[in-house]
Amino acid sequence: MAEAYIIDAVRSPIGRKKGSLAHLHPADLGAHPIRELVARTGIDANAVDDVVWGCCDTIGPQAGDIGRTVWLVAGLPQHVPGTTVDRQCGSSQQALHFAAQGVMSGTQDLVVAGGSQAMNAIPISAAMYAGQPYGFDNPFNTSPGWVERYGDGLLNQIASAQMIADKWEISRTAMEEFAVASHARAQAATEAGAFKREIAPLEGLEQDETIRPGTTLEGLAALNPVGGEGTITAGVASQNCDGSAAMLVASEQAVKHHGLTPRARIHHLSVRADDPVWMLTAPITATQHALKKAGMSVDDIDLFECNEAFASVPLAWMKELGIPHEKVNVRGGAIALGHPLGGTGARLMTTLLHALEDTGGRYGLQTMCEGGGQANVTIIERL
Repeated sequence: MAEAYIIDAVRSPIGRKKGSLAHLHPADLGAHPIRELVARTGIDANAVDDVVWGCCDTIGPQAGDIGRTVWLVAGLPQHVPGTTVDRQCGSSQQALHFAAQGVMSGTQDLVVAGGSQAMNAIPISAAMYAGQPYGFDNPFNTSPGWVERYGDGLLNQIASAQMIADKWEISRTAMEEFAVASHARAQAATEAGAFKREIAPLEGLEQDETIRPGTTLEGLAALNPVGGEGTITAGVASQNCDGSAAMLVASEQAVKHHGLTPRARIHHLSVRADDPVWMLTAPITATQHALKKAGMSVDDIDLFECNEAFASVPLAWMKELGIPHEKVNVRGGAIALGHPLGGTGARLMTTLLHALEDTGGRYGLQTMCEGGGQANVTIIERL
């Protein structure tokens, strides 16, 4: 089968809630890394076959196929099409998969993959409730087929995170220690300049503004549980934020024709699913499946990125698979860096690629929990 290569990856800084990027139109937020990607690679934008873009809650300014809109707002050739992917939190990781599969199939040579989310402009789950004026309280419970199979209880990420903490016996202290480490790692990476190559400054913002370097166990212990009971607090959850990221995926023919230098090779792509009520457990089975399919073990992977939607998710994943924390989210994760939903998958891959290069690692694995109980897994080989 033909190979697919990542030529470059770039992202915006992450803007916090009511922060420096809150005023941006979602299309301008998404256009930023695309424009930077074209400039950095020197690629002829006319040669791009497609733009595959991840975004959730595609209503209002994120509607109308924002994958098409961001390319046009970037001022790039209008004959290049674009499409929008919604695999919930994994949308832009799936965008990378679709781009790579297009290249590996031989039907495309150059594809821009990425994603964005303007969570200040359009709040999380806005699309879930957009149908209420039309008589639909949510997308699921008005379906007799859904209710027959899964009941009429509300799907709730916080409840799912708590179920995971309970099942895998992950204490509140363990989650808070993980959260402190996320902020500390992200701050250390920022101070060391580790994010400089991957971030394209935007609106005067040169680094992520979601990191809280003063986060302590004592401070987190003082927070009340979300909903008033349990062990899940805002301190052990990912942050609402604004962010975007983009990657250029190329075939071997395009690499030669355009004189490109690949930074990584797509080694494995897969996606699996689990119980949608548990919602956040699929990274476990998806990673097991991916490693088996790729003929690899945990020991073969130099660095991992597992999205920190809630601390219990990567902690259960590490516990189940025997993955050491030293290899996971080495520059911090979504607890510190934020989780711009449709843009997070591309952000994770951008950070993973740069971290592999800086540490000399060969293989990196990325996974994340996604709505509907799904999880993508991508393994790359640094070149």
